[in-house]
Amino acid sequence: MSKVMVTGALGNVGGYVAQYLIKNGQDIVAADINVEALQEKYGDQVKSVYFNFTDAKTFSVALRDVDRVFIMRPPQLGQPQDLKPFIETLKSKGGVKLVSFLSLIGVEYNPIPPHHKIEKYIEQAGLSYCHIRPSFFMQNISGIHAFEIKHFDRIVVPVKAALTSFIDAEDIGEITAKVLSEPDKHQNRAYSITGPEAIDYYAVSQILSEELGRKITYANPNPSLAKKYWTEVRGLDREYAKVMSMLYMMTRWGAAKKTTTTFENVMHKKPQTFRQFVKKNLSAWD
Repeated sequence: MSKVMVTGALGNVGGYVAQYLIKNGQDIVAADINVEALQEKYGDQVKSVYFNFTDAKTFSVALRDVDRVFIMRPPQLGQPQDLKPFIETLKSKGGVKLVSFLSLIGVEYNPIPPHHKIEKYIEQAGLSYCHIRPSFFMQNISGIHAFEIKHFDRIVVPVKAALTSFIDAEDIGEITAKVLSEPDKHQNRAYSITGPEAIDYYAVSQILSEELGRKITYANPNPSLAKKYWTEVRGLDREYAKVMSMLYMMTRWGAAKKTTTTFENVMHKKPQTFRQFVKKNLSAWD
């Protein structure tokens, strides 16, 4: 039976992609740098393999019997060319029905983020593709920004009153799994997916306040101050903070305000709202 390779299967989106592929009855190769964690998470539901984008020796074993691939760029790999050897391997392997890359909404118009070049590498390799271009993850609020909410009742994001069409990573994973389960229906397409509404961080803080039962404030710092805080106070990786700053600058310019009906068109149901997301993840901010 043909297999689907899921990179980043220990992450938010990759985990949901694998979960819904299993639900769809697909045979999966879960690929990540921590095989023990993969086995603990998935047991015998998937084939767990060690995989590293920067180590070509790991490619052949991971790709055995694989004809569809989900690519999640590890956040620590800031240079798009880091993924090029793997994409070239997919090209030379042959028999790949579909490559689905987790990209970024609006990236087709913006050559600055690494996602832009990675999309081009896949297309130029002649691989059948379906780029998944989501807006900002709701999980950013329960993940990287949860620290300030939990300990200081503040959201530290430098975008003023710009709107963001947040989408739940679970919805991203579900639509990606559908695409990979039906490769012939989604070849050479790009899906820009968002939640059902675009809201600013003042609304985010209001929803959090109402659902958590305590006042959450949107701090709205200067971009340079936010970047300094992330690296010097939070201790975040500088390359990660650099990419995050760039994405939030795009948000300030209005790049994240667009909403689409793509998820509903493909899945025949509406994506989850931010309030629904908060309700099911209250423990993230306790």
